[in-house]
Amino acid sequence: MAWAGYTAAVLAIVFGLFSFYWAAGGTFGIDTLGGAIQRMAERRDSGFLAVVWITGALKVAGGLFSLSLVRPWGRVVPRPLMLLAGWGGAALLTVYGALQVGSLLLVAFGVLTPSDPVEWKPLLWRLFVWDMSFLVWGILLFLATRTYVMNHPRRPERRGGN
Repeated sequence: MAWAGYTAAVLAIVFGLFSFYWAAGGTFGIDTLGGAIQRMAERRDSGFLAVVWITGALKVAGGLFSLSLVRPWGRVVPRPLMLLAGWGGAALLTVYGALQVGSLLLVAFGVLTPSDPVEWKPLLWRLFVWDMSFLVWGILLFLATRTYVMNHPRRPERRGGN
């Protein structure tokens, strides 16, 4: 199951690099964001740029953490911290991704009607790429954390005496 940690790392780092690219002024793919996010990116809004730099760094850090779950160098971090970050990160990413994907599906199928007209290209990109990546990353991080637990069981307690 180590493949889950490697795949989660690649996914996170690639998406982190997209964030850095946009924060540095790149425009390729901005039209896939849609709505207010796209307008802030096109205006080079300073608040947007700060958020994109920070989220890029968090994604790359999350990718490195995903690797630490399946690589020997991950053992330098205490097991409770690894489990807290692994299970917590998996839960947050999965819930966030599921809520985003779920809401986009409701819009796509006409169950919800947004106040602005639906921009189909960004909606489909967010549904199948951007927001779906959080859901997939969360599931992969869950699997990688499970692998960590299986490969690094609790140390048996020492018994004193006899």
